Amino acid sequence: MLVNIINKSHHPLPQYATPLSAGMDIRANLTEPIVLEPLARKIIPTGLSLELPAGYEAQLRPRSGLAIKHGITLLNTPGTIDADYRGDIGVILVNLSNEPFTVNDGERICQMVIATHAQVEWQIAETLEESERGAGGFGHTGRK
Repeated sequence: MLVNIINKSHHPLPQYATPLSAGMDIRANLTEPIVLEPLARKIIPTGLSLELPAGYEAQLRPRSGLAIKHGITLLNTPGTIDADYRGDIGVILVNLSNEPFTVNDGERICQMVIATHAQVEWQIAETLEESERGAGGFGHTGRK
């Protein structure tokens, strides 16, 4: 699939690390480092804008290495970029560790996965079809 992209950063376009990767690494586009204090959150610019086709979204997801090594994750994971959004992609990073973390220019801060989605039309109903699970939730399937 071809997707139009504007790259106002001075970094290479997002790319897949391996032939079977689902996500592409997204880099911070900064003029100076940003320090994330413990429990702080900030929007980190990327310098990227997309034109996704109808029926697709871009999902922003945490990088496992940042999460396990530094406690850095995305606050609204997965972040959704809708097909009609044309602005600069910002990534909401949060520091869940007890130590400050410095985000440097060019640092890989998250992954982007392009995914299809459907839109629904609601149909009002008086009853729902029975299922094996029924109304069980919040850990219901883990009980024995």
